[in-house]
Amino acid sequence: MSGRLRQWAGVLRRDATALYFAARDPRTPWYARAIGIATAAYAVSPIDLIPDFIPVLGQLDDLIIVPLGIWLALKLIPEEVMTEHRRTAEEAVHKPVSYVVTALIVIAWLLAVVLTGWLAIKLWKLLIKL
Repeated sequence: MSGRLRQWAGVLRRDATALYFAARDPRTPWYARAIGIATAAYAVSPIDLIPDFIPVLGQLDDLIIVPLGIWLALKLIPEEVMTEHRRTAEEAVHKPVSYVVTALIVIAWLLAVVLTGWLAIKLWKLLIKL
């Protein structure tokens, strides 16, 4: 990854974390919270303004609406609140990784994969008998 792209990704990660912290801060105006929540909901929603199966345009609306929503939410939050939460986010990004939590998450995913495989085999055997 190039240096500029890596730097941009780091700023984006920090600002997304700072936006999360700021949304929980009582000093953040309700309309900034509403825009942040609406943007996040749109980003994860299966319903889009332009469906994703339409080539190019389906992904283009996500590439425009989501960054614009984040930008607008960041602009509506008071600067002193964002400065404070950017510092907090910077510290959170550089915290050491908890290997115990990481191991638990990996184990949970492995169990889910094994369980899914086991259920798929049982279903396959059941279907073959029919």
